[in-house]
Amino acid sequence: MAFNVLVVDDSTFYRRSLRRLIDEDPMLNVVGEAKDGNEAIALAEKLSPDVITMDVEMPVLDGISAVRCIMENTPIPILMFSSLTQSGAQATLDALEVGALDFFPKKFDDISNNNTEAVNALRTKIRLLARRKPYIVKTKSTHNDPSMMSFQKDSSVTPAHKSKAEKVSSSAIVPSGKRYKCLAIGASTGGPVALQSILTKLPSNLPVPVVIAQHMPGSFTAAFAQRLNIISSIDVIHASNGMKLECGKAYIAPGGKQCVVQGEAHNGTLVVRDTESHEKVNYHPCVDITFDSLASVYEGDVLAVILTGMGQDGKLGCEKLSQIGATIWAQDESSSVVYGMPKAVTTAGIASKNISIDDMASCLLAELGL
Repeated sequence: MAFNVLVVDDSTFYRRSLRRLIDEDPMLNVVGEAKDGNEAIALAEKLSPDVITMDVEMPVLDGISAVRCIMENTPIPILMFSSLTQSGAQATLDALEVGALDFFPKKFDDISNNNTEAVNALRTKIRLLARRKPYIVKTKSTHNDPSMMSFQKDSSVTPAHKSKAEKVSSSAIVPSGKRYKCLAIGASTGGPVALQSILTKLPSNLPVPVVIAQHMPGSFTAAFAQRLNIISSIDVIHASNGMKLECGKAYIAPGGKQCVVQGEAHNGTLVVRDTESHEKVNYHPCVDITFDSLASVYEGDVLAVILTGMGQDGKLGCEKLSQIGATIWAQDESSSVVYGMPKAVTTAGIASKNISIDDMASCLLAELGL
């Protein structure tokens, strides 16, 4: 059965182009089009689509306002189309904060020229976001909203995977007593909301530095770090080349680059560089590359967490960390927007615990002795 899609964009050309590209996928079916936010709200209620593609800037009512209204009244997974500009980044982060699940670069050339790679990526994102059940993520927001809407996988579509990892809550966590020198986090689709849920609950006296690799375009990560820094007690910094890692600070890897750590465990230095020719990776930053470097510097004294995301990035890095005694945790399936990256480390037997995003921060604090 095909997933029903509502396309929202003020450009007639873009709507028709998207309809054509989406309808060519046998798993997808465009059931309606809207040219502004008001029409989107009305059609979302009338058609109950499985997923909505939403433009940001539209007349009458903008995309962010439409997302907020839809999430409050008829929660449906929403994929934002975003320009890769600083203002586009801010608007997209606003949309994610009020409930959109993911975003896709709005490039007219890719759509009009039927760019195969871009079209396949778009269809994949739409299929993955469809059929998600509402899930409230409790977090501090820049909009003074105590929680944000996320979605969990519909178990009637894909059965939940059984793993050997222990499913724990914050009330049941038993700290290992291990002393750590670094907290590492990898994330992709759904990661911005998940990271906000965690970082806003970490104190400024955190006894370790936090190194974060989130799949995100280069024009987005600086705005993302700035936003998190405003609402978090811990300092959140957009990583740059040559920075010394300090306890009580979180470092967001720049998009479009690779971020590695070099040096010694008490004197780690960030190196931000281009992807090297021998590194056959699709992600920039790549969680595997970042985690691999942490293994060389901190050895087994790393607490690594894989959050929601598409694909298997992070699995190889976690394998290396695990082999030298590091602790690996993964976000659980029910609170993940896309259970790809967490599933990869869980099914491989690498993750020792599966934890809901709502419990993740408190579990981390307990494990770190706070």
